[in-house]
Amino acid sequence: MNVGRTVFAQLLDHLPSYEFQKCVTRYRGDYQQKAFSCWDQYLAMAFAQLTYRDSLRDIEACLRSMQGKLYFFTLCSAFFVVRTKENVLLQRRYSHTVDKSTGVRSDHTVILTAMESARVYPDALRRVSYFDPETNKRLKFLTNNFTLPALTIAQTYRCRWQVELFFRWIKQHLRIKSFFGTSENAVKTQIWIAVSVYVLVAIVRKRLGLQASLYQILQILSVTLFEKVPILRALEASDSQNDLLEDRNQLILFNF
Repeated sequence: MNVGRTVFAQLLDHLPSYEFQKCVTRYRGDYQQKAFSCWDQYLAMAFAQLTYRDSLRDIEACLRSMQGKLYFFTLCSAFFVVRTKENVLLQRRYSHTVDKSTGVRSDHTVILTAMESARVYPDALRRVSYFDPETNKRLKFLTNNFTLPALTIAQTYRCRWQVELFFRWIKQHLRIKSFFGTSENAVKTQIWIAVSVYVLVAIVRKRLGLQASLYQILQILSVTLFEKVPILRALEASDSQNDLLEDRNQLILFNF
């Protein structure tokens, strides 16, 4: 029975608290925390996400701060794929065999030769040249990944639009226009909690068999979190409310 329990509490019943605590224990999240636990932080930030509370800085400022810092990804054991600009000065060190029937024209190990560029990125890079039959253009890519096949590197860059859609989705659905903290850990924590809350609502939508969109359900939750009614009754209202018009330009993720 849900008598006397808020919609917020009932929503969190669908979150596997045991698995949550296992993660906290594994990564020692509550180490030396005497008052404000990881669970308390999650509750506070989940509430802020569902009620669209904003505070500090725009997410784009964080993303812009990483522009031009490709070597940072290499130091973090991550890889990148970018288009080569015409004015970038490169020196070829090695040539690798390619299968030109795939569209790949060349695969070279190169280094940056301009003094400033070499200072910013001192390691070797991989340059892959690819002919795109759809546009009839020859494209050149730079990457720090020397393991994947050259064709995969070219295809990875073509998938960049999906990444852009994901960030657009974040801006439209997660409502992260500002951050409650400015450290790297604080920013990552807020983003991942926001994503997990959105996924949680998507799971609840599927389990309860609701026909309303996630956008409409989130709108309902934003004003009913502390009402003490069965969550199904509160969310079923979104199926029949005509005054909550869905934004047709919204990108839908996890639209089960």
